[in-house]
Amino acid sequence: MTSDPHTALKPEMDPASDETVHFWSLEDLEALEFDPFLQDRLREKRAARIRLPYGEGSAWLMARYADVKAATTDPRFSRQELVGKTITASSPHAIASQQASLNYADPPRLNDMRRVVARAFTGKSMQKLRPSVQRTVDSLLDGMEQQGAPADLVEHLHGPLPLAAVADLLGMPQDMRRDMTSWANVIMTPGPAPAKSTDALKTVRECVVELLAHRREHRSDDLAGVLVDAADAGEITEAEAVSLATAILVSGAHAVRNNSANMVFLLLTHPQHLARLRAEPDMIPQAVDELLRYIPHRSGVGLPRVATRDVEIGGVTVRAGETVYSSYLAANRDPEVFPNPDQLDFDRGPIAHMAFGNGPHHCVGSMLARMESELMVSTLIDRYPRLALAVPPERIEWQPGALIRGPKSLPVTW
Repeated sequence: MTSDPHTALKPEMDPASDETVHFWSLEDLEALEFDPFLQDRLREKRAARIRLPYGEGSAWLMARYADVKAATTDPRFSRQELVGKTITASSPHAIASQQASLNYADPPRLNDMRRVVARAFTGKSMQKLRPSVQRTVDSLLDGMEQQGAPADLVEHLHGPLPLAAVADLLGMPQDMRRDMTSWANVIMTPGPAPAKSTDALKTVRECVVELLAHRREHRSDDLAGVLVDAADAGEITEAEAVSLATAILVSGAHAVRNNSANMVFLLLTHPQHLARLRAEPDMIPQAVDELLRYIPHRSGVGLPRVATRDVEIGGVTVRAGETVYSSYLAANRDPEVFPNPDQLDFDRGPIAHMAFGNGPHHCVGSMLARMESELMVSTLIDRYPRLALAVPPERIEWQPGALIRGPKSLPVTW
């Protein structure tokens, strides 16, 4: 039985474990407000039992940094065991394919797939890609200026730039990129329109199949070429190649779109922080890391893991077969690791945040996402000394029902 995501329920007791089960409704929050449900979990000294709007049953939620780190690195917790299970979830359907998927794999198979993808995500390849991304940023802003102020930064920069960067990395021809950003947005906003989300994912996968077929005929050293070569050599299957390319394309186009827009919104509503970066541009990489820690970039939680045996963790006993979610957002606000965690502080220095996940499933595209964000922020700061929101902050519209939070538009003047 699937619960109604809009029905507010009080905590209930799980008769099997005698644990309180908290219903996490995942209602849309104001702007970048941190989820009060997670704040409450951080104040507790043990893991909590939760139920999410979709699916069945309940799960454990790890919120504190140490518990999240432990749960995401302990081999007794498995993603593979999720395949075919009906669990309590944030989404009405699985966003990533459960078959031949990086997201649902465990080591050592997970390591095999990551090694293949890592060939396209080296420091050297990022440096090679950086001038191209910078040229795209400059070209997009030239187009925005031609239109004139006020203009929507999401439309002119945050939407098209991440798609262009990940499509360039994949080696995707221009004619295949049409509507890709809008498809990614629909895929990652499944709550209001699950059927449309499923259809959009099918369309993107079909584009990826076409891309890999094209790359077999026209060999190259881009990511699509790497995946094709690995599939032909038997390192990964064809289905795994399609799944990997689809996941990287969708997450790369959508997550960076929203999180980079979130960063600029925060800077434009925190004038002292913006002034600091104008005065000290060398601090931008460090500031981007702090913005990544601070921004609650998603709603709810991502994929969980299943305990393959009984595990003592987070002050509770997780029984074999039980599901465990880990909140990277909550871990990034743990006061035991980040003093005054609810303050945006560019002087924290090097920080081991979990915005890109942790453990074997740490985001393979983190270097690209950082690079894109740094270039967008630095170029906007350098190019527009008077950059400002064109409307009061409270009039900014935010995407409803989205797994990845972000503004629908970001109107600015300069």
